[in-house]
Amino acid sequence: MASVDASRHGDIVVLTLNNPPVNGFGWQQRRQLVEAIDTAAADPTVAGIVVTGAGSVFSGGADIREFGKPESMASPHLLDVIGVAEACTKPVVAAIGGTCMGGGLEFALGCHGRVALAEARVALPEVKIGLVPGAGGTQRLPRAVGLETAMNMIVSGEPVAARRLAQAALFDAVVEDNVVQAGVDVARKLAASAKPLPRTRDRSVDHPDAEAYIQFTRTTVQAQFPREPARLQCVEAVAGSLKDFDAGMLQERRLFVMLMATPESQSLRHAFFAERAASKIADVPADTPTRNIAQVGVIGAGTMGGGISMNFLNAGIPVTLVETAQEALDRGVATIRKNYENSARKGKLTAEAVETRMGLLHPTLDFSRLAACDLVIEAVFENMDVKREVFERLDAVAKPGAILASNTSTLDLDAIAAFTQRPQDVVGLHFFSPANVMKLLEVVRGKATARDVLATVMQLAKTIRKTAVVSGVCDGFIGNRMLEHYGRMANFLVEEGASPQQVDRALEAWGMAMGPFRMGDLAGNDIGWAIRKRRYVERPHVKYSRLADRLCERGRYGQKTGAGWYRYEPGRRDALPDPEVDALITAYRQEIGISPRPISDAEIVERCIYALVNEGARILHEGYAQRASDIDMVYLAGYGFPAWRGGPMFYADTVGLYMVARRMRQFAAQPGADADFWQPAPLLAERASQGKSFNDA
Repeated sequence: MASVDASRHGDIVVLTLNNPPVNGFGWQQRRQLVEAIDTAAADPTVAGIVVTGAGSVFSGGADIREFGKPESMASPHLLDVIGVAEACTKPVVAAIGGTCMGGGLEFALGCHGRVALAEARVALPEVKIGLVPGAGGTQRLPRAVGLETAMNMIVSGEPVAARRLAQAALFDAVVEDNVVQAGVDVARKLAASAKPLPRTRDRSVDHPDAEAYIQFTRTTVQAQFPREPARLQCVEAVAGSLKDFDAGMLQERRLFVMLMATPESQSLRHAFFAERAASKIADVPADTPTRNIAQVGVIGAGTMGGGISMNFLNAGIPVTLVETAQEALDRGVATIRKNYENSARKGKLTAEAVETRMGLLHPTLDFSRLAACDLVIEAVFENMDVKREVFERLDAVAKPGAILASNTSTLDLDAIAAFTQRPQDVVGLHFFSPANVMKLLEVVRGKATARDVLATVMQLAKTIRKTAVVSGVCDGFIGNRMLEHYGRMANFLVEEGASPQQVDRALEAWGMAMGPFRMGDLAGNDIGWAIRKRRYVERPHVKYSRLADRLCERGRYGQKTGAGWYRYEPGRRDALPDPEVDALITAYRQEIGISPRPISDAEIVERCIYALVNEGARILHEGYAQRASDIDMVYLAGYGFPAWRGGPMFYADTVGLYMVARRMRQFAAQPGADADFWQPAPLLAERASQGKSFNDA
């Protein structure tokens, strides 16, 4: 239950926003805050008011639990609350003791004074959901911190530590502790002053050449974010701060309402909620007890094992790193140190922080050292016999209650769990490379995985700043199972007449971070080749192009060999077209009797993206994903899918499932097509016939 708790500091009333987890400005909070300000203003014994937040958050802004509900639009609105504070005849001071985001900062800007802890972080992050700030942020922030600082904060949406803004007019004081007392002091000072109470809106924006700066920023943002309209509209909204305040507010509101209706904002808002929904598991209550993870073990010091280790070292959790050979262990430790030192050279870490993290790393050749670990993650070669050996040894040395995790990307987790006497303690933790950078963590739930194990790893994912999505046990889980068909379609398109460059260009222009052939060269084409060899035996009925096999037979594995679908010059990663690949493709088409035809970029995009959608629908229908938005999060956080399209399932919803299914049937009818694959998945066909979407309840 949201509340505004009042206390007295002599003649100053302190109002504490209390609406866990982020003190969001929900309807109850808004109404109670207006009533509390009015009550204090009417009390003759009160000289001033301080507003602060419970816990480590001042306010995260809007209460996301109300989005889409009547309460979100109920009076009083946030603009009303800000107006009440600003018009109060007694000073209202915001005491920011922690995170202050969005509407929280907009409210603070409407107060007569502001104080903050030096480490408090403030931001207007609305651009990240495709909007401009809608409660005066674009008008008051430039008046408080200057045009350029405000522009950078609003266009990027990134948080800034209060200490960096200490010299700006935003804060009356930036303190190291006791922020409420600092607020009380400022409130008393304002109350004692004979001057009118200061209002941010009454200030002017002072910049030596504002119009030229706005035009430069406008041009830069247009070039850098051509597919994200909110970025440019943030520039236009901030430009409005050069006008009369009320005129600027009208401009901000017009842009806010306009952006609410854009598909980009709808997609970004979907992604925002999808990330939060992914952490909820239907049959694992929020109050499920978790296991204590004080020490982590990682088996394998290669690229993946080293990256996994860094996640925990970054979070201050000691890591025991195990290898079978000293040379491999030394190489892995050296790579981790090199990564940290590179970060230090870029100013992202101090030298002291590098040594602190390296001090938490305990490399060893002694497998028995894992006995003290609460969680052990294997990151060894993707082979079931190798996994069996590791888990049988691990089962013998790990302490009771330790969580045993596999980083497998395709293998049967239930079979891996069966190598132990404690399948309830086994879970999949599929990190994505580079593991210390990529946000996605696929949590694979085995048929025996205990609920407290799931609750623990989902909580731990937040600690190491990962976006965790739960998948059931199927070949490739969510992400790689879908990706396989995306790659199959890309290869068929080249068979039929497209070039690898055209396929990559079309998908990158559509928004994918990297086309499938550039991605294959980066990851290593031999990895896909190894998987296909297994598929040819396990799934002889599934149709594959053998073009990529021909490439690998020539040793063209990608960047690591200097040649793949493209060629690479030593020391550079530029993907250069290669006549040898063109000749290989021509010869292969002749071998299988295909005459190349012109293929449009639109067909490339539809066949590749709809391949993801159709397989995603099968995964959802079969119960391996909880919800469509979980599939979207896998692709947004792990596969370079453009956030402003919302993920493959949401994108299909925006196109309309009827039209998506219709196009799939057209693909199925094409000569030589994989007709079985292109039959719309049962869930897709059902939702299309009902006029529903994947994200309908």
